[in-house]
Amino acid sequence: MTYETILVENVDGVSTITLNRPERLNAWTYQMGAELSRAVKAGNEDDEVLAFVVTGAGRGFCAGADIGDVFKAQAEGENVRDDDGPRDWVAEIRAAKPMVAAINGAAIGVGLTQVLPMDYLIASDEAKLSVRFVKMGLVPELASSHYLVLRMGFGRASELMLSGRTVSGREAAELGLVDRAVPGDELLAVAHEVARGMGDNPQASLKAIKDLVTQNAAEADLTQVQQREMAALAEAYKSPEHKEAIAAFMEKREPDFKAARGGAS
Repeated sequence: MTYETILVENVDGVSTITLNRPERLNAWTYQMGAELSRAVKAGNEDDEVLAFVVTGAGRGFCAGADIGDVFKAQAEGENVRDDDGPRDWVAEIRAAKPMVAAINGAAIGVGLTQVLPMDYLIASDEAKLSVRFVKMGLVPELASSHYLVLRMGFGRASELMLSGRTVSGREAAELGLVDRAVPGDELLAVAHEVARGMGDNPQASLKAIKDLVTQNAAEADLTQVQQREMAALAEAYKSPEHKEAIAAFMEKREPDFKAARGGAS
């Protein structure tokens, strides 16, 4: 598959998707959004892909929506959307194989909110992060007013959204905006290690767990939470990967989940 605004490389079970408009600090466009969706879909359909890492080319991660290509044209009444039609990025991410964001530089506005639904966020110590929609007379999107509160808590999320201030990767980790901050030269190696550590597990269980987290994270009815868990558990008991895990334990060997689900060893 050919892309113009991203790069995709599949190595050792991890699909690394790199936002690739470095001359514009990887500023987001509708084309980039469409290509990201296509890359995630392709990886989900590829048995060799176990997990994803998303990062940026050059010194930026994604400096928000491209002001000229998106905001200015949109304000002037031009149709700037991609021909693929409407997509639900948040639903796509929550339904995908494990996804780790490796935030290597500026992640501003949609550059940040697009990764909030991912499973684990790692930032370079020196990265700059901001949900500065208020500075543009706008409001957060991509369910970020939900995910920011889940990640940071009500007060910290409110302060970040209402002030529009920028924080470093190190402060973002302290605030809970990202899960971890590391030196820039270690970022991709750590991200790949985390992604592979998730992806090596049974794929059916990974999908079921992501579904449960998506449905239950803000669920107040604990009876409903448990009912969903028990329904998922009943399906997991019947899975070939669960049976392989039992056999491997009894035989004192490493499980081969890929073979169990029908792939080659």
